[in-house]
Order: sequence, then C-alpha cells, then structure tokens
Amino acid sequence: MNISSVGIVGAGTMGSGIAINVAQSGLPVYLNDLSEAPLEKAVAAAGKFFGRAVDKGRMSREQADATLSLISTGTDMKPLGDCDIIIEAVFEDLDIKLETFRKLSAIARDDAILATNTSCLKVSDIAEAVKDPGLFIGTHYFSPAQINPLVEVIRGDKTRDEVVQAVIDFCDRTSKKSLLCRDQNGFAVNRFFCPYTNEAVRCVDEGLATPEQADTIAQSALGVAFGPFAVMNIIKPQVNLHAIRHLEPLGPYYKAAEGMVRVGDAGENWKLGESEAASVDATRTVGDRLMGSVFFTILQALDEQVAEPSAFDMGAQEALRFERPPCKTMDTLGKDAVQRLVEPLCETYNTPLPRSLERIGSLVS
Repeated sequence: MNISSVGIVGAGTMGSGIAINVAQSGLPVYLNDLSEAPLEKAVAAAGKFFGRAVDKGRMSREQADATLSLISTGTDMKPLGDCDIIIEAVFEDLDIKLETFRKLSAIARDDAILATNTSCLKVSDIAEAVKDPGLFIGTHYFSPAQINPLVEVIRGDKTRDEVVQAVIDFCDRTSKKSLLCRDQNGFAVNRFFCPYTNEAVRCVDEGLATPEQADTIAQSALGVAFGPFAVMNIIKPQVNLHAIRHLEPLGPYYKAAEGMVRVGDAGENWKLGESEAASVDATRTVGDRLMGSVFFTILQALDEQVAEPSAFDMGAQEALRFERPPCKTMDTLGKDAVQRLVEPLCETYNTPLPRSLERIGSLVS
C-alpha cells in the first residue's frame, strides 16, 4: 500500500501542523474543516513557517512557495475521497470523532486508510464507525506536529498488518519516527507522562513543594528539559486534565489530583514565578515520587504489552525531551532501587507490584 496523497480533517493547531509536515515532505495534502476561518488561519501559519525556513536559509523562496502550494483547503469533504490516507484531527470527543468517521466512510475510497489522531481515546472504539476496521489505525502526532519528530502508530483490534506497515512507511517518508504500540488507554507516552504531571500536582496539593520547586526537582531527578508545570502550561492544563480523565479506568492511581481538576476545569494556567529552593527533604521526597510515578506506570504498561521498553525510551526522549530515558535508567538503578520508588505508590493505592520489575536489568540492555 503506497501513500502518496493525504487528506486531513480538522484545521486546528494539530491538523495544520500535520499538513505542514506532509507538505514539507513533498506530498499533496487536502486540509478540510467546517468553515473557512480555521483554514485561512492554517494557510497563514504554514506560510509563516515556510517563511521562517527561508529566512534561516533552509529553503529558497521558490521552494517555500512550491511547498505551500501543496496544501489545498476546503469545506467540502468530497475531495477527501481521492486521498490514500485521511487523518482525522478534530476535537478529542468520542461522539464527534464517531460522527466524523461515519461521514468519511461514506466518501473514502474502498482501499483508503482512515487514521485518527486521538491522544487518549481507544482506537478500536472509534473504529466502530468505519466500514472496514481493517483499514483503520491510530496516528498520534505530538505538538507541534510540524516539528516534533514522534508519531505513535496504534494498531486497533482489527487493523491489518499491511496497513500498519504502510503507515510506518508514511512516517518514514515524512521524517517522523514511528512508535508502534497497543491500543490501550494513554498508549505509550501519555501512559506515563500524564500520571507524572498528576503526581507533581499531588505533591503541590500536599504542600511538599511549589509548582516552581517541583519543576526544578523534576529537571534534576529525571533530566527533563522543562518541568511538569511548565509543560502543562504549554499544552494547557485543561487538555492535560482531559487526557488524565481517560486514564482513570486503569486504576485508582490514575485519578486526577484535586489541583489538576481545579486548574484544568477553570481553563487556567499554572502561575509560575520565582521561588526559593526546596528543602533537602522535600527535594528527595518529590524527586522520588516523580521517578516512582514514571517507573510504576511504564512497568504496568509493560505488563500489559503496550509497547517495548525501547519504545517508551524513544517516546520519552523524542516527544518529551527526557535526557535520561526511563527504561534505561531503571536498568542502571537496578530492581531493588526501582522497587523502593514504586512500592509506596502500590501500597498507597492498593495496587500489586508490576510483574515487569523482574525484567529490570535487561529492559533495554
């Protein structure tokens, strides 16, 4: 299966970013939305993006104009029927996505691949709306999609092997690194990233640290470029809370923290400013809890065969800029040290120790 023409439904931040990425790779893309306003905004964003590339000497003005011309737009869905793959990037709501795919199934070619860019909904649940679930797959891009190098490729219950391979080849062609994972809540990256941010909020709720202190502690403990609160302000706490709530079926540990609910539901950002350094005890406690959160949720996901350890490490490094990949770090620390970090969470939330603790030492080495 060869993908040489692309359709995208939804011209918001994610859809327009995917369109820019596809056009950069020399493929024609048709960007569809319900009204002209978001389409005009998306084209303007693409023009600005390629304009900056010209200013930095990465492409000529002629190349920029030619690349921009690969993006066509419209409110009519019919042109999507000519595309080899149609990627949905609409609002993260199951009913909206189901309705979108019912419409797409009526106009897509019988051999076209239909993909959802969901970040937290189960792919197989959305696949119920399409004629042929074998041609349905998840392609979770990370923001900003025109820059972030990672795409989670999620196989639904009925996705055919050749579809998975075609999408992996498409990722390669568009300069994306594909992370193949099982269709489980949170997939691979959000499975540990969202609980890690939630645990940081719990630490603040409990008075162990301020958001600024928690960010600094996370940078030291996990080697992240930006702490959890700074990252949440980039992606928006409301969006993060939405993803966290979709993880709650996984167990009591995944329930949204009180502060996360308060700030997320209010549509606010975390207030960050200057803060004095945390005490030695607080630094150790919060650091242990943040590391324990990442390790615990990844080990649980490994128990469920969501993805390979190397995939979790790639996701942490490429999508989240973890300097120290978590599975490699667990191998380095050893089973006893990791169990010391994970055990308090298991006791607090009445959850068994993950079986994959026994794999530590040979996760990626």
